[in-house]
Amino acid sequence: QVQLVESGGGSVQAGGSLRLSCAASALYVSSYCMAWFRQAPGKEREGVAYITSGGTTNYADSVKGRFTISKDYAKNTLYLQMDALKTEDTAMYYCATRTTWCSLIPQHYNYWGQGTQVTVSS
Repeated sequence: QVQLVESGGGSVQAGGSLRLSCAASALYVSSYCMAWFRQAPGKEREGVAYITSGGTTNYADSVKGRFTISKDYAKNTLYLQMDALKTEDTAMYYCATRTTWCSLIPQHYNYWGQGTQVTVSS
């Protein structure tokens, strides 16, 4: 069965960086739409970025220019490099995948990881 396991979260000061990883099993990240979402306390889950099977990327306006999504085919792992972090980036971050076209809408995704917490302090 499909399994996604996130790691790399933690606490960082504003302006710092973190890299999140999402190790996939029972699927190839090269063949699927892969995405990152986040959910802050009291807020709805929102799309952060996605990368298509062909490598095309798309980002939410709030993270454009600061976050970079990528995937390593050899490690079958999805990444999210987060730079210039802001306090408003504090949230639980989830990776997700679906078998068809990509979007930043959480309801479109079939498989989810358990999440990794990112906390940015001022």
